[in-house]
Amino acid sequence: MGELIPIYLNIVAFLCTSGAIVLAALHIYRHLLNYTEPTYQRFIVRIIFMVPVYALTSFLSLVLPESSIYFNSIREVYEAWVIYNFFSLCLAWVGGPGAVVVSLGGRVLKPSWYLMTCCFSPIPLDGRFIRKCKQGCLQFVILKPILVVVTLVLYAKGKYKDGNFSPLQSYLYLTIIYTISYTMALYALALFYVACKDLLQPFNPVPKFIIIKSVVFLTYWQGVLVFLAAKLRVIEDAEEAALLQNFIICVEMLVAAVGHFYAFPYKEYAGANIGVTRGFTASLGHALKLNDFYHDTVHQFAPTYHEYVLYNNSEGEEGTRKYRSRTFVPTGPEMDSARKNKPMVGNKLDDIQLSCVAPFSPGTPMSSASVSDAPHSAAMGSSLLVDISNSVPVPVPYDITLVELDPSSYPEKVPAADRDSNR
Repeated sequence: MGELIPIYLNIVAFLCTSGAIVLAALHIYRHLLNYTEPTYQRFIVRIIFMVPVYALTSFLSLVLPESSIYFNSIREVYEAWVIYNFFSLCLAWVGGPGAVVVSLGGRVLKPSWYLMTCCFSPIPLDGRFIRKCKQGCLQFVILKPILVVVTLVLYAKGKYKDGNFSPLQSYLYLTIIYTISYTMALYALALFYVACKDLLQPFNPVPKFIIIKSVVFLTYWQGVLVFLAAKLRVIEDAEEAALLQNFIICVEMLVAAVGHFYAFPYKEYAGANIGVTRGFTASLGHALKLNDFYHDTVHQFAPTYHEYVLYNNSEGEEGTRKYRSRTFVPTGPEMDSARKNKPMVGNKLDDIQLSCVAPFSPGTPMSSASVSDAPHSAAMGSSLLVDISNSVPVPVPYDITLVELDPSSYPEKVPAADRDSNR
């Protein structure tokens, strides 16, 4: 099988892989030495790691085609991880979920054929919108490893073969499931970008979106296309298509490594006196620590999620900030419904946490405080956004998505409300 790829192409792939790994390692090293903004650079380092992971696994698949399914599985899992981290990076740039809701409060994303929302009503840019976007990315991160395990099991039983679209093989069905999940993740990312385009503008998001989309999106679809070409006999067979795909990725990763230097420059954080660096080892440990992903997953999919949309899981020096706020206390039928799901909490307003403001960093292009204090019209640059804050209010069900309550400080049982008393 190795003779399907000429030896000189293997040499080219090796040189491109080596160059990509060296450039990416240097880029990561520079970020870790200048780790002054852990909230942002944690995600940036993880994104840059995509280059050596993609390049090395593709090269190993090229020279060891009989084991390519294992190497490709690692690459595909990291592909989902990159999408999640890029979304988290964008959310961190604008100050977190709370800052988005505060800055875009009263606005909606109007129906558009461009976003394929023409058949839906306007989408309010509130906590639920952020929740749906995060869930769209997280479902891909969670589902992809499951699909990989299923693929390996079916491969061991002879029921899976790359590029085999036969209904008797599982490749066709797994590809369909994967494509749906993958499309949902990218669609959620696109909706978030359109909604927060003006808030993201100070961070020069365009080249970053281009490099992420081109690597993740194009590498996936070019794989599908080369296998379709093999199916149509444009390419000799699926084995040659797989080798061609791996060779192309090796070359593309060298280009991506160079692009990352431009899209995610470490110089933005070097010598700017933004914060105190942790040292190389501590910085690397922080970047590779997965506690943020764990907390994010729990908060996005927990049954009681609606009570703490705007939590803050950052590890900044200041931690979470506490605010006084108001919330709606359900009564009547709404009270009965709330009791079924969770014990009712009192109407005490102290210690309600809203994480709409991340720790202030004067050296960043735009701090989270400035995001939340931006002019009311700053987010209206996009023609897809409509301000309805001054419109006639439309009755909606009660919503407590903007508060985070700590039920541990309240009694487990609360007396029933007196329906005859004045409310």
